[in-house]
Amino acid sequence: MNERYSRQILFSPIGKTGQAKLLKSRVLIVGGGALGAAHAETLARAGVGFLRVVDRDFVEFSNLQRQTLYSEADADEKLPKAIAARNRLAAINSEIEVEAVVADINHSNVENFIESCDLILDGTDNFQTRYLVNDACVKHRKIWIYGAAVSSYGVTMTIIPNETPCLRCIFETMPGAGSAPTCDTAGVIQPIISTISAAQTTEALKVLTGNFDSLHKSLLQIDVWREDRRKIKLGKPNPDCETCGRRNFEFLDAANDFSAVLCGRDAVQIVPPKPASLDLKMLAEKLKNLGSVKQNEYLVRLIVGELELTVFQDARAIIRGTDDIAAARSVYAKFVGV
Repeated sequence: MNERYSRQILFSPIGKTGQAKLLKSRVLIVGGGALGAAHAETLARAGVGFLRVVDRDFVEFSNLQRQTLYSEADADEKLPKAIAARNRLAAINSEIEVEAVVADINHSNVENFIESCDLILDGTDNFQTRYLVNDACVKHRKIWIYGAAVSSYGVTMTIIPNETPCLRCIFETMPGAGSAPTCDTAGVIQPIISTISAAQTTEALKVLTGNFDSLHKSLLQIDVWREDRRKIKLGKPNPDCETCGRRNFEFLDAANDFSAVLCGRDAVQIVPPKPASLDLKMLAEKLKNLGSVKQNEYLVRLIVGELELTVFQDARAIIRGTDDIAAARSVYAKFVGV
């Protein structure tokens, strides 16, 4: 074992034994945005032997304020985030393996992505993907670490199937479409990204080195602007939970995926997984500074560059300007938020 990890080995909870475990570990990072990029860099520097980074998006200039793996050159070239992450991580630590996957995580591939990994880290930006990951991880008894950050606030929780509550135990139903703030509607500052990623990756190091007694065992909530930090202790899994209690993995069911390319229209329709009723006036207000917005009693229309997003009162949306379902889902997650 070389000098690279010497200071980490001096930290007694890890030591030589823990470092050897890290080098043999395999981690899936879901999403290569702000949190995912921070996770990947931390774990690469720590010597985790295999990292699989899955992301559907490409680097934009608006990412550079907080997505620390990426450069102006990546944004100029519109490199897929997974590829840009792999390139940067290779320069940070050439001794580990980084697998870049440019894909939309969905019911058809999530189980394959988690299958060979020891741990899954959440770096995504929407609840639909998190519920999907939660289903897959509970089904296959994989530990995963939930994390989210927007504005100056963030939250994280380590989920050990059959031992701790799962995501669905804590959040029984996902937020309604348009009800939750996103980074594109409420903004985000980089310190909360660093803080939540630090909490998630610290938990990851504990899990991978076998230090389970040191896990914080809570729903950790942090607001860096207000200097507010709270820990809500976790109890036992809810026996009535749809996912871990009843083992009803509905998000893995293809029948619940209602995204579709609209033939001949260069457009994709997105339908939320649960019935919803939007406050169109409130949504229009949220979007008004992001592009050209028009609203009537039936819909809100946002035009940003070459893309046109039309959102109806039932939270169904049509994204015109692409026939790529993954790209359309990304637009929906950014501007509507589920």
